[in-house]
Amino acid sequence: MVGLEDGCSLRRPVHFLCVTLGLQIAWLLTLAVPVACIAWTVTHEEVFREPRQYCQKECSHARSLLRRKFFYLFTCEYCFSHYVAAATLVITRFRLLFGDWRGYFLSFFALVWMANQYMSIYNRLRLDIRHEQVEIKADEQTVEQREAA
Repeated sequence: MVGLEDGCSLRRPVHFLCVTLGLQIAWLLTLAVPVACIAWTVTHEEVFREPRQYCQKECSHARSLLRRKFFYLFTCEYCFSHYVAAATLVITRFRLLFGDWRGYFLSFFALVWMANQYMSIYNRLRLDIRHEQVEIKADEQTVEQREAA
């Protein structure tokens, strides 16, 4: 268990590790990577295209509101990252700043926020790469046209 509580008093239970704030931030930044990776892969990448298309169809055509919202979770990286972050916290028992429920509460929202920052950076990087590829292709076509003339 990772966390920091009341100056790491020796009166605290032995099962709680005393960890510095810097190490907690390092854990947060590290744990956000797999959360972002899983959320992005499920909601955007080609490997999950068929299940995602089914979920998109169900979230727009299902009769029940509950069913529509359930299937929407698998099409929205922000929504899905909450569930991945919750599962990550259950597995790792990571806590931020406090050793009790408050630490889980803070770590949950911090983990979701950091994972979504990573996904935003990745999305922007992909857009920049695509834009560069389009520019290169346009330049190549211009060169080919000049050579043909």
